[in-house]
Amino acid sequence: MSEASSNPARFRFPATRRLKLSREFKRVREEGRTIRGGLLMFGVLTVDRTEKFRVGLVTSRRLGGATVRNRVRRRLREIVRRNQHALRSGLWLVVIARPAAAQADSVALEREWLRLAKRAEILPAG
Repeated sequence: MSEASSNPARFRFPATRRLKLSREFKRVREEGRTIRGGLLMFGVLTVDRTEKFRVGLVTSRRLGGATVRNRVRRRLREIVRRNQHALRSGLWLVVIARPAAAQADSVALEREWLRLAKRAEILPAG
């Protein structure tokens, strides 16, 4: 039995950890900084350090149909869920999938996510 299935509550990614309102996304875009990669773009904003991190995912129609967008969104949610223990508090992160993400597999998306997270200094460099 894997660790994730033996203790699923430890690895939850609840809705309270997600950015949902357009004004939250707008604030990250206007006040935060942007880190660009081939498959993904990050918008990063440091807010009140006492607040838990929150993540918003953007998958536009440029990726493809609803099935493709939902698949990319599921993969990105899973990547965030598995790496949430290392994210700093007081951080708002917007992950924008670029068109090339539609053809990328989960491994490539996670590799890109980790690379950008280290560049954005939201994960340890090691």
